[in-house]
Amino acid sequence: MHAGEPHPRPTVMSDFILGSQDGLVNVLGILLGLVISVSDVRIIYIAALAALAAESISMGAVAYTSTRARRAHYLAEEKRELGEMRELPDIERDEVRQIFRDWGYEGSELEEMVRKIEAKPKAMLDLMMAFELHLAPVSAEQPLQSGLLVLGATVVGSLIPLLPFLASPGTLHADAIASVVVSGAMLFAIGWYEARSNLGNLWASGFRMLVIGLAAGLGGFAIGLLANARVF
Repeated sequence: MHAGEPHPRPTVMSDFILGSQDGLVNVLGILLGLVISVSDVRIIYIAALAALAAESISMGAVAYTSTRARRAHYLAEEKRELGEMRELPDIERDEVRQIFRDWGYEGSELEEMVRKIEAKPKAMLDLMMAFELHLAPVSAEQPLQSGLLVLGATVVGSLIPLLPFLASPGTLHADAIASVVVSGAMLFAIGWYEARSNLGNLWASGFRMLVIGLAAGLGGFAIGLLANARVF
C-alpha cells in the first residue's frame, strides 16, 4: 500500500452533526407529511414523539456498535502489523521507506529517517497504522461515548421541528411553516459551526446543510400530499 493521509479520527462534532441532523430531518419529514394528511394534532404529537424515541435509540445503538467494530478492526490490524514487523522486517522497512519517500525524503536523509523510526517500534507501528493502513485508534471508552452523544444529539435534533407545535399551538399549517423556518435556521447553524470549526466557508457550509436537510425533510411533505390525494 502507498502512503497517504491518515483516516480522520471521528470527533464530537461529527457525532453531534450525525445525530442532530438525522433527528431533525426525520421528525420534520414526519410532521410535514402528517400536517397535510390529518387534522388531529394528537396524532401528530404521538407520531413525532414515537419517531423521536425510535430514531434516537436506533442512532445511538448504531453509533455504539459501529464504533465497537472500528475498535475491533483496529486492534486486529495492529496485531497483524506487529506480526509482520517481527516476521517480515525487510518488507516493513521498505513500506516505511516509501512513506518517507512520498514525503520528500531522499538519499542519506531518507535512510537515516528509516533507521530512526525502525529503532522505535511503537513509533513505527503508529506510523504504519496511520499512513499505510489509514486507521485511527479507537479507545475502549469511545463506543459508549459515541453512542450516548449521538443518542442525545438525535433527541435534541428531533425536538427542533416540534418546538412551534409545543410552544404556541395554532393552526397546523402555521405551525408547519414555523417548523420549517426553525428547522432551516438550525440546519444552517449546524453547517455554519461545522465550517467554523474546520476553517471552511461559513456561508457555503451553512447553505449546503440547509438545502440538503430541508430537501430531505420536505420529502415527507410530498409523500403526505400524494397520500392525501389518494394516489396510494
